[in-house]
Amino acid sequence: MQDGPQGFRTTAKTGGNGTTTAWPTALSAAASWDVDVLYSWAQGIGEEFRDKGANVALAPGIGIARAANAGRNFEYLCGEDPILGSRLVTEVIKGIQGTGVMTTAKHWVNNEIETSRMRVSANVNERVRFELYYPPFQSAVDAGALAVMCAYNRINDVYACENNETLSHLKDAMGFQGWVMSDWTATKSTVNSVLAGLDQEMPVGYFYSNNKLQDALDAGEVSMENIDNSVT
Repeated sequence: MQDGPQGFRTTAKTGGNGTTTAWPTALSAAASWDVDVLYSWAQGIGEEFRDKGANVALAPGIGIARAANAGRNFEYLCGEDPILGSRLVTEVIKGIQGTGVMTTAKHWVNNEIETSRMRVSANVNERVRFELYYPPFQSAVDAGALAVMCAYNRINDVYACENNETLSHLKDAMGFQGWVMSDWTATKSTVNSVLAGLDQEMPVGYFYSNNKLQDALDAGEVSMENIDNSVT
């Protein structure tokens, strides 16, 4: 796996600074309203991920920009418009995955601001989520995105990575068949997260460690079926 929405994010192990393409931002590309441009942009990014040895891109970012000063608006594809975003997301998923690299649609969901992102609760009712915030993710699902990343924030006071309501919307109502990974250290529990539908804790297994999962199994708090579902 490798970040991110703006192209391959280098580390000391992957070449260091100056060894990857500085692509136009996702928001700049989206402002073109040009599906062919978005496909080519995504294809180029996917080729670079593939050629540098990654098989999962932690991209694209497809949140809705509701706060003008939100710190990550530049790396999201939708701007303020869920219809425009939905159309463009389709091309980006196809462009990246056409190179053989898996995509990760993020951040699920209502990850609209960076300030206090580990604590903030986005209080949004179901209708507004389905009409405004979910459509770009639905397009990602329909286009075949293979992973979704759940966010740091809470939705209606429940953390995104253990939010049974929003994760069940994703996996059941929206038909997502891939796997859900957490943002880095966004997992806050073992049992609640497993039961809600979080499949993979990143970057390490703290709550999803062998011992904690075994303890939850022994206590009857989760079943082997739950574990098998996440693995599958």
